[in-house]
Amino acid sequence: MTYRAAMEFASDEYFMREALRQARRAYAADEVPCGAIIVRGGEIIARAWNQVEMLKDATAHAEMLAITQAEAAMEDWRLTDCDLYVTKEPCPMCAGAIVHTRLRRVIFGCSDPRGGGAGGLVNILQMPQLNHHCLITSGVLADECAALLRDFFRAKREKSGALKLTTEDTESTGEGPM
Repeated sequence: MTYRAAMEFASDEYFMREALRQARRAYAADEVPCGAIIVRGGEIIARAWNQVEMLKDATAHAEMLAITQAEAAMEDWRLTDCDLYVTKEPCPMCAGAIVHTRLRRVIFGCSDPRGGGAGGLVNILQMPQLNHHCLITSGVLADECAALLRDFFRAKREKSGALKLTTEDTESTGEGPM
């Protein structure tokens, strides 16, 4: 690994930890724990966490809220020299907004093979038919990001009574802790 690559990796981890802080705020508010930050020139210009339930707004994903904040900070809708750090792969809606705002780079933690818009389900960020393409870095602190989501949804299932496995059940089914 080159010095530059090592420095970029360390920087990506630092900023992903900041996005994880936002995701923990979402968790504490009983929202899906996804956090996002937008960075320009090494400085955080926007921070957000999912607020769909709180705002009763299906578009209030962390990425969308961070984009709105960054646009206000930049006084421009074009975010060409900015990078987005998000704990979970952006959905197609968020990926569309990312392309429209011309973000330079998207760095995400865990993948979403069933609903991701950055390569999991579909790769909107690099579709050749579109007029803008983002650089993508995936898997930064993926285990920590995924663990937060697993813990959240497990707690939701336990609270609703949907998950009532005993230790004996988990040993026999192989469904141990996610």
